[in-house]
Amino acid sequence: MTTTSTPETTDRPPNQPPNSPTERSAPGGPKTTPVDWAKKNLFDGWFNSLLTIVTLLVLGLGLLNMLRWAFSTEWIVVSDNLGLYMSGLYRPEQYWRIWAAFGIVAALGGLTWGLLARNQKTLFGKNVLIGIGAIALFTVLWPVTRPHLIQLLGIEALIVAMAVAGQSLGRNIPSAATWTSGLWFASYFIVLFLLGGGELRASLFYGLIMIGGGILVGQQLAKRVTIPAIPGILSDIILFLVGFIVTYQLIWRLPYWLGFDFGLRNASTANWGGLALTLLLAVSGIVLCFPLGVILALGRRSKLPVFRGLSIAYIELIRGVPLISILFMGQVLIPLFLPEGVRPDRVVRAIIGLTIFSSAYLAENVRAGLQAVPQGQTEAAQSLGLNKPLTMSLIVMPQALKIAIPAIVGQFISLFQDTTLLGIVGLVELLGITKGLLANTKYLGDFAQAYLFIATIYWIFCYAMSFGSRKVEAALNTDLR
Repeated sequence: MTTTSTPETTDRPPNQPPNSPTERSAPGGPKTTPVDWAKKNLFDGWFNSLLTIVTLLVLGLGLLNMLRWAFSTEWIVVSDNLGLYMSGLYRPEQYWRIWAAFGIVAALGGLTWGLLARNQKTLFGKNVLIGIGAIALFTVLWPVTRPHLIQLLGIEALIVAMAVAGQSLGRNIPSAATWTSGLWFASYFIVLFLLGGGELRASLFYGLIMIGGGILVGQQLAKRVTIPAIPGILSDIILFLVGFIVTYQLIWRLPYWLGFDFGLRNASTANWGGLALTLLLAVSGIVLCFPLGVILALGRRSKLPVFRGLSIAYIELIRGVPLISILFMGQVLIPLFLPEGVRPDRVVRAIIGLTIFSSAYLAENVRAGLQAVPQGQTEAAQSLGLNKPLTMSLIVMPQALKIAIPAIVGQFISLFQDTTLLGIVGLVELLGITKGLLANTKYLGDFAQAYLFIATIYWIFCYAMSFGSRKVEAALNTDLR
């Protein structure tokens, strides 16, 4: 008796490896069309139908009047000062540096989008295409954006192109997604160099290249070469140090040998402002407060009295003080704790103040997530022979962070909005730029246009963080039913 087998068919996207992970989703049920949903929820009776119609009419008239006002009113305060809104007091001939920084962020954003969506059948669904087209149409029609139409449409096209490239790269090289965080980390220092200027060899970006190159060469040398007369671990340490020091010095001296001297004109932080400064402060605060908040949360749950007491004292002290007080103390007190003549830049002091404040709140969000993890998870990990550090890092902490995603992202959004307070300590961010412009007699009465413009900017970034957090929650959902 013979049996025949038919090849198993799959709905795997083209070029996707056979064993690559596919999107997880809940078991499918009967699909509800928009018409069926509307009949069930909006028009299920005469009263609900009447209420729905009246509500739609009111909202429609309100939206129509708002759009009519938006396209008929004079946006002189915005169109005349769009450069100030975006980059502060930068000289117009240096605007290309701001656009280059936004282009780098847009390219990495598109690349990350494509890598995360590498297992999706279609990268651009109907709703995504409608959104892309609506943004492009709005950019063309709105008078304020027309002077920079080429740059804005170019950034949108760059995001789309990098998303396509990222999806293709992710399907062909599955490990490419692991390099995304490294690219984002390096982009931070590239943007700092673009904003601040100066000699390339003296920049933090070049320092990152020297350190990263030294570590990479040192690791490879220790892995591939051995010193027979020296024990293994000591041999690895010596080879790593040799590779690191030699590579560091070579990269440092290479521009001298080649006669390569590249740099940008220095731009004082006093000229930084607008959206560029707001994003720099928010991103820096978010990146720094997250690890500090996790450490404080672990310290508060520690069984060691010293660590627990210090963590509790820090958290309760910072949470009991307004942010504006911490910002003022950061501007005044931080230089007092440093050696004479050492005075950090005021942007650095503002970042330190935001980090100190947000880390205390973030610690409580993470601690809430840790308390929500069942004790059985720890006991199961210990029964498998995992020690406490491995149990915390591999079992407990990932679950705690997944649970705390809404609260953590909420704190990030709050930090982004708190950057508006930095105008009080002399930093001219978005709100500070707006207040300065409205003090000009030329723009008296343009309060609605100015504040609506920056409110829209804040809403776009805050909603983007909220939308991203929901996508991360959906991707990490392990409680599918």
